[in-house]
Formats: sequence, C-alpha cells, structure tokens
Amino acid sequence: MRLVAEPYAQKRKQFINLVIKYVKKGSGSSLEFLNSRSWTYPVANLNEIIKQANFVVVGDVATRLYMPERMTLDLDILVKAEDAKLVYEDLENAKGQKVGDLSIASTQWRLGDGKALVVWAFDGDWVVEAVNSPNYAPDGLPVIDLPYLVLMKLIAGRSQDIADISRMLGVAEDWQLGRVRMAIGRYLPSALEDLDSLVVLGRLEQG
Repeated sequence: MRLVAEPYAQKRKQFINLVIKYVKKGSGSSLEFLNSRSWTYPVANLNEIIKQANFVVVGDVATRLYMPERMTLDLDILVKAEDAKLVYEDLENAKGQKVGDLSIASTQWRLGDGKALVVWAFDGDWVVEAVNSPNYAPDGLPVIDLPYLVLMKLIAGRSQDIADISRMLGVAEDWQLGRVRMAIGRYLPSALEDLDSLVVLGRLEQG
C-alpha cells in the first residue's frame, strides 16, 4: 500500500494551535531530561528472526533514539510492501503467529516469546529510503531515521504523535531539522507550516 496523506491535517493544525495558545515558556521537562537517551526496556531480537528482508523499527520504540525513553510494549516495524511475504515467512519460521490484520497495510503478530509485533508494509520512494538508511540502537536493531519517523507520525495524526514530534524536534540539532524539513517538503509539503510550529513549540517548552 502506498502511504498518502492527509486525512488528519485539519485536526493536527487545530491541536497545534490549541497547545501553542496555552503553553508557557520553560513549562516542559528539564533540558537534562530532554537530552537523555536510553534503551532500557527489552526489545525482541528481530535481527535473529527477520533475515530475508530489510526492516526498521518504527513507532514508540523508535522514539528512544530521539527523545527520553518511555516504557512501551508496542513494537512496530516498517518493511517494503514487496518484502512483506518474506518477512511473514521469517516470522512463521521463528514460531511467530499472525493474530490478524489491523488495516490494509499492517498485520499483528505474536512472537515466539509472547511479545506483540505490528508489521507495516508500504510502497513508495520514502519507504525505500527509510528501510535502507536506518540508525542503529545500542542492541543493534535498525531504527527508522528521524525524518521518516516524523513523516509517519505526521500522517498518523494522533495527539500523542504530534506531542512526540514536538519533543523530538525541540531538542534536535539544526542539521537534523534541515534533514527533516527536506523530507517533509518532498513527501508531505502541506505539513511544512505545522512542522515549523512544532519546532517552535518544542523549544518553547524547554525554555
């Protein structure tokens, strides 16, 4: 499935405007906390399971590389749509069980150790770029690069996703912000204005 936007653009804009209206300078967490990075909570060793295709960790677990860690049991990965069957084969070979379809583009699995996994399978140039150019977690898992994580969260449109973007971009370096803007400008240009607002909001909260 090709990931396209923007079903939640108006909702996102309303949420951002509301938060900016009430946020106070320096009202967020300390800079020391916001700059902390950890990989404390256990994650399934997918490198030992998925061997026939490339993948990247996305979702809440992926944010650990870009903002303070929060406990989550949700594990999501992104794969190219053309590789989905290979990934499913690997999961089944590792005693994983398919629980069901969450949407046209995602399936839910139960791994052999009992952990839950959601596999997202999309088409598109950005997916190829994201899957082929990951960052790496301390345990060696490939994690989606910041520009593509922001892209996915913008399209998802949940209030938590918007809050995550603000927190990640509020402490991002200028060179990182430049890369994020380039990706959003290419794949979701209608969100550029909101992106700049989220950067301002993130920096305002940290003072």
